[in-house]
Amino acid sequence: MRHRNNKKKLNRPHSQRVALMRNLAREVFEHGTVMTTTTKAKVVKPFVESIITKAKEAALCARQIAEKGEADPEVLTLKSRNVALRREINRHFGDRKLVKKICDEIAVGYLDRNGGYTRIVKVGHRRGDAAEVSILQLVKPEKEANAEEN
Repeated sequence: MRHRNNKKKLNRPHSQRVALMRNLAREVFEHGTVMTTTTKAKVVKPFVESIITKAKEAALCARQIAEKGEADPEVLTLKSRNVALRREINRHFGDRKLVKKICDEIAVGYLDRNGGYTRIVKVGHRRGDAAEVSILQLVKPEKEANAEEN
């Protein structure tokens, strides 16, 4: 019985499902968008959003470290928290360059936003097997969206 188990299994064993989620999330962070089936997009979306939330916290720690300087005694705890958050993100990808991009570039744009970092846009049906296809993409940060409008 699957009482209170809400995750989709995607007809895969646990290890393959985790690998699929990590690969799709990696594509979203590297390219900003990925085209996949709607079911896979819905499964990956909370995973991507939780990583961005951790990266936002790491970006806030880095910002506070820069503001306070080295003399403040709180800096040591902020540095350790920053490193811990980056290691949590790195645990999923195993790529420090990608973690640096997520924390220093992507998450900084979402500091003023509380959730809703990704969107799923339904495209249609795939020709071969008629599976419903969607695009999972990062929502543009408000700063970039305002710059494009002007």
